[in-house]
Amino acid sequence: MNNILFVNSLTEIGKRIASARKERRLTQTELASRAGVSRPTIDLLENGRASEIGYSKLARILAAVGLELRLQTIERERPTLDDLLKEDSGDD
Repeated sequence: MNNILFVNSLTEIGKRIASARKERRLTQTELASRAGVSRPTIDLLENGRASEIGYSKLARILAAVGLELRLQTIERERPTLDDLLKEDSGDD
């Protein structure tokens, strides 16, 4: 199963975690136990109220629901109209 998340905020990550947890029929308490974090941490994350979370905690939570965090280089330049038209037509 391909579980690549394209997100740009902790709130979006929390929503995806909640969705994956529910798909696996886990309670917040069960997820917290599997990830080695507190249930309130899961609640804050899933409901968009976590202002920050450490990488190791986030990685454990993601792993417990079958997800992982990957980094990707972002493009700093906005594409031109020609770039977008080429992409749409499949020409390189």
